[in-house]
Amino acid sequence: MKHGARAVRDVLIPLSRPSIGAAEEFAVAEVLHSGMLAQGPKTAELEDRFCEVVGTRFAVAVSSGTTALYLALLAHGIGAGDEVITTPFTFIATANSILLTGARPVFADIDEGTFNLSPQAVEAAITNRTKAIMPVHLYGRPCDLDAFVGIARRHELILIEDAAQALGARLGDRSVGSFGTGIFSLYATKNVTAAEGGIITSHDPAIAARLRLLRNHGMRTRYHYEMLGFNARMSDLHAAIAIAQMDRLSDFVAQRRANAEFLSRHIHTVITPQNTIGAQHAWHQYTVRAKDANTRNAAVARLTKAGVGTGIFYPVALHRQPHIDKLIGEVHLPVSEQMAGQVFSLPVHPSLSKDELRIIVSEVNKLGLSCTDQTLSS
Repeated sequence: MKHGARAVRDVLIPLSRPSIGAAEEFAVAEVLHSGMLAQGPKTAELEDRFCEVVGTRFAVAVSSGTTALYLALLAHGIGAGDEVITTPFTFIATANSILLTGARPVFADIDEGTFNLSPQAVEAAITNRTKAIMPVHLYGRPCDLDAFVGIARRHELILIEDAAQALGARLGDRSVGSFGTGIFSLYATKNVTAAEGGIITSHDPAIAARLRLLRNHGMRTRYHYEMLGFNARMSDLHAAIAIAQMDRLSDFVAQRRANAEFLSRHIHTVITPQNTIGAQHAWHQYTVRAKDANTRNAAVARLTKAGVGTGIFYPVALHRQPHIDKLIGEVHLPVSEQMAGQVFSLPVHPSLSKDELRIIVSEVNKLGLSCTDQTLSS
């Protein structure tokens, strides 16, 4: 190597690293030996665990987080002619689930400090076609649920919480997903994984019953179909993995919070995320801000070369995605568009070692103060 050349680290510090061990392996083997591979007792056990953790009467396991969003909307009767207000700064599944029902997504802008949907922007977007509000607990940070509950009650709207990234997050003494109909993802990179899967939480027995029909071809009694449904079941193999993970949820979340605190205490070249008073962040992602897209992209390239994994969640706001832009036309949401050009995420997962955390801090601080406009609020 030439003198002065910068080495690329042999081992990348990944943005995510699922923690899979002997407990998950044993759980899968146990299901395989049982012969009950499809939806069965392990799925029911996982649903009970979610009820305990989230604090709802019901939990319904399905095949993915995206499926969970779609079925939750259908269970509430949302369809053609309805509008659902949501954020444009999130994963595409949030908007696609609305589109798949035949309803129309209406995007309201976000708050710069939290990246979450602005209650004031939501209230301004309500029309006589609005049927539901779908805030997203982005990166694991709880939304202003008190405000959204109030808006939903005043306008007689359905509240669906997209908590796909937020298992373990709480607002006051309540878990996210317990204020309205809750949606959780168990995808491979989430705080708790089943490899793939989703959970819908609810206090409403009628909604839970409808969800169970929807996920199973509309069938309650074998070969008697009460409604149009789907094959959206979770297998017991996936549920067994998730149950083993749920045993470690509190440890996972505590370590993510400790890692986030370390990063925020030592990083000084980018705008770091702040805690919200009264909220307990689940830290699915640790997302920072550079001053603009060019600076952000250069920072990501430098960190990748140094062996630090990064992710950009999300580089294009949903109202700018072609299939949505074609439907809704020109919409200007300045804060969402600004954040899409500034944000990038750093590793915060619980498998990080102290040395890896120190490397992340060191490499980010090498970016220099030019990476951020210090006049921006944090």
